[in-house]
Amino acid sequence: MSTPGHRRSKRIAIANNKGGSGKTAITVNLAAAYAEQGLDVLVAEMDPQTNAGRRLAHQPDPARPTISEAIKADQQGCAGDAFADIGWPEPYSDRITLLPSRDDVENRVLEAAELGSVLRLGNALDGADDDFDLVLIDCPPNLGHLTQMALSAADYAVAVMDPELDGISGALKLGGFVTEKRRLLHNPNLAVAGYIVNRLDMRVGAHSFQAEEGIPDEFGDALILPYINERAVIKDAADNAPPVPVRLMGGRGPEVADAFKAVSKELAKRIGLKLPAEVG
Repeated sequence: MSTPGHRRSKRIAIANNKGGSGKTAITVNLAAAYAEQGLDVLVAEMDPQTNAGRRLAHQPDPARPTISEAIKADQQGCAGDAFADIGWPEPYSDRITLLPSRDDVENRVLEAAELGSVLRLGNALDGADDDFDLVLIDCPPNLGHLTQMALSAADYAVAVMDPELDGISGALKLGGFVTEKRRLLHNPNLAVAGYIVNRLDMRVGAHSFQAEEGIPDEFGDALILPYINERAVIKDAADNAPPVPVRLMGGRGPEVADAFKAVSKELAKRIGLKLPAEVG
């Protein structure tokens, strides 16, 4: 990880070596939960699918730089030139900033063999994220070069898994990768802050078993509770036109938002992040 200087932000890479676990949903809804509690959050979009920006109702501007240009430039603090507004209402729009992506961020993978390329995201963020409390980096569903740049820039990794064998395996691979490769990522102090269980449906036998026995036995105190249940309102909020925060949805929206808020508080404890008084 690049030298943080005087930044106050804590950087978290949200990842799994498997698709479909809901990393982006966790990233966006954690950002909302922290914004509701008065924190300033930067969401950095490392996934070429760009779903985080869409779910935050960001309106892309082809004339403006993105995270891809910031990485390519490899200049300290240059990520600030790509910061963008989100389309959610207050207080979210006041508290959440997006470092957006485009599908061409995949081109940065071609530079993986260049000396020091894994450090470029951290270098681009250094000095630009000083005024944020938290940086949430939404990673692609693999442990390739884009995720490695995120892990190199981060203080912590958080694994998001669905309660099935493939999701659990992907989370374990991420944890092992952090332990075994963090020095090669020039980030020897990188730690896994914990594991979040997402998309839980207790009506499914495999989910029920994993939630009650398999996952607690495997991860123990490393689990960040509560589990996030599979709820249609999460997808409905993302698919709304434009997308809106879950808390503003009807039905189970506030209940689901409270679950994310509980997860955000537990994660904050683990990383030493102080939460101010709740906004609103």
